[in-house]
Amino acid sequence: MMNIFKEVDDLQAEINQFRPLSSNMLKQIREYYKIGLTYSSNALEGNSLTESETKVIIEDGITIGGKSIRDHYEALGHSEAYDLMYKLSKNSVFTEANIKRLHHLFYYRIDEKKAGKYRKEKVIISGSKYSLPGPEDVPALIGKFIAGLEKMQKKYHPVEYAALVHKEFVFIHPFIDGNGRVARLLMNLVLLQKGYVIALISPALRAEYISYLEKAHQADREFVEFIAKSLSETQRDYLRLLK
Repeated sequence: MMNIFKEVDDLQAEINQFRPLSSNMLKQIREYYKIGLTYSSNALEGNSLTESETKVIIEDGITIGGKSIRDHYEALGHSEAYDLMYKLSKNSVFTEANIKRLHHLFYYRIDEKKAGKYRKEKVIISGSKYSLPGPEDVPALIGKFIAGLEKMQKKYHPVEYAALVHKEFVFIHPFIDGNGRVARLLMNLVLLQKGYVIALISPALRAEYISYLEKAHQADREFVEFIAKSLSETQRDYLRLLK
C-alpha cells in the first residue's frame, strides 16, 4: 500500500510546485471540481443528470426537461454543501455540527424536516449482508466517531485517514438518505485539510466502489487503495488543468 501513497504524495508535490495559484485560477479550478464532484457523487447514487446538465443547473439556474425535480434538488444541494466543505477545510478538524450542516445543505430542498437530523427509523442497504446500527445508537456512534478522529489522524497516512473517515461514517449511516454523499464530502474535506486536492470517484466504477466498501467490513485495504487511486486520477486531471 505504501507505493500508492508514494504516488499520491509525489503527484501532490508536483501540484504544489504551481502554488500559490492566482485567485482567478483558484476560483476556476474550485468551480470546475464543484461540477465534477456534484455530478459524480450524485451519479453514484442514481441521479440521472449528466455532467453538462449538472453544470447548467448549478451555474445558470436552468431546469432540464424530462429530469426529476429531485435530481435538480440534489445538484443544487450538493453544490451548496461543496461550498461549505471548502470553508470548513480552513480548520484542522471537523465537528458533529459540521456533519449536520453538510447534510442539511444537501437535503433541505428534498425534505426540510429530515435535513441535518439523525434518522428515527431502521434502514437496510440493499445488496449488503451487514446490518446498520439502530436509530437509537446513532448519536452515541457519531460521538465516538468524532472523538476518535484525532487518534486516527496520528495513526494513518492522510489518504488512508480520509478513506477511513468515509468508511466509518457510512457504516453508521446516521441520516435517512444522503449518507454516501456526506461521506464523500467528509473524505474530501479531510483531503483538503491535509493539503491534497479532492478525489472524484468515477460513476463508471460504482460496482467496484460498492464491492470494496462491502469488503471493508472485514478488511479495508482494498477500499483504501481504491480511494488512493481515485485521488491519483484526480491529481493527474488537476495537473492537466494547471499545465
